[in-house]
Amino acid sequence: MAFFKALGDWLWGGPLLAAFLAVGLWYSFGSGFFQLFGLPVWWWTTVGSLFRRGKDRKESRGVTQLQALSTALAATIGTGSIAGVATAIAYGGPGAVFWMWVSAFLGMMTGCGEKILAVRHREKGPDGRWRGGPMQYMAKGLRLPGLAKLFALFCVAETLVGGNLAQANSIATALSAAGGVNPVTAGVVLAVLTSIVLMGGIKRIGGLCELLVPAMALLFIGSGLAVIAANWQAVPEAFQLIIRYAFAPRAVAGGYAMGGALRYGVARGVFTNEAGVGMSAIAHACADVDEPAEQGMWGIFEVFFATMVICTVTALVILTSGVYDPVRMLPLAEGGAVPGDMLGAPLTVAGFATLFGEAGEWIVSVSLILFAFTSLVGSGYYGRRGVETLTSARWAQALYLLVFPACAILGSVGDVAAVWQLVDVFNGLLAAANLPALLLLSPEALYLLRTWLAGQKKKQGNCAEPT
Repeated sequence: MAFFKALGDWLWGGPLLAAFLAVGLWYSFGSGFFQLFGLPVWWWTTVGSLFRRGKDRKESRGVTQLQALSTALAATIGTGSIAGVATAIAYGGPGAVFWMWVSAFLGMMTGCGEKILAVRHREKGPDGRWRGGPMQYMAKGLRLPGLAKLFALFCVAETLVGGNLAQANSIATALSAAGGVNPVTAGVVLAVLTSIVLMGGIKRIGGLCELLVPAMALLFIGSGLAVIAANWQAVPEAFQLIIRYAFAPRAVAGGYAMGGALRYGVARGVFTNEAGVGMSAIAHACADVDEPAEQGMWGIFEVFFATMVICTVTALVILTSGVYDPVRMLPLAEGGAVPGDMLGAPLTVAGFATLFGEAGEWIVSVSLILFAFTSLVGSGYYGRRGVETLTSARWAQALYLLVFPACAILGSVGDVAAVWQLVDVFNGLLAAANLPALLLLSPEALYLLRTWLAGQKKKQGNCAEPT
């Protein structure tokens, strides 16, 4: 595993960090920083539409925009939102949170571009349902089918590793710690449930995620805000730590350097919102929508919610509850000797326990289980689409539907400490294929965005005219 660790450190140590920020800046400048100045538009198009859902609804073989968003969030808001943020703070310091915000702010427009292109270049599958994503806009938009197949191969690998082994292990660990459930039993039940959901296709996955994602988000956010409110006096200091360590030279108290904060902040931010990685665009391509740019608004909201909201709540719980000390943590992190109770999910649990006691472990455990399970089924759909791109052979689809649940069992009972190194590698490889495609197709994506916005302004102008 030393090779994969070295490869992951190289990918995320410079080249990819620059690429993510550069593509995000390109789309931000090209759109006039629409994620900021167009906030009323994308907020009304997404959150506002939830209050208008009964209007103009029609039967479709696709999924609703909310179901597409929920499926995408299901595959992104997983262990990264709970364990990943805690790990980023432990190894990168409080400043990692700032760079997580920066990557998310720029990633909002990267995510917007991905979703626009996914809808623009999608196609009808044999079942009559929409399908698309990076594989389609690479093959049809760039006319590079080889790159599309390479992305599909990385996609299949990532769904089996980060989308499966890591998530299954998190579920089994949480069930064992909270309820004493045998990992083998947890793995078998998880494999059965996952198979049932995946065999139902995108409609069943979207319906399940539409139910679970809002519930798990409310539970986690509500409980987290309660912890932050109970420690409100520490909130200003937490923000000071985040800003100070984001630009700190190693000599600053605690010793965390800006490089580590940047590396872990961007890497974990990308893992939670996937802006630039491309896989969440696969879910958005299935949405029942006519205008590509309209789905792009959901791409902006997805990144905002996954990182700016969920991850920020996790970070502030850790930093305000008194369970984390940067001065004490750095030597342990540098020596690779961070105790298990101060790393990942246990650190988040400790923060919740300061207010809820033993119930805090249950809150985090239930949230983690729901997050991880929805991530599991969402990733399973992405993997199936990757296999479809690689080959049309039915035996390959059947094999994947057997291997995926088997990996859930393996992840539940095995030691997956090294899996996170593979997660960084495969996410990096996916991004290395997707980011150049987004850059090359940016004129088309930005043109579709500007055209749609002009149409929206025209509609508003007509509505404002006296009758």
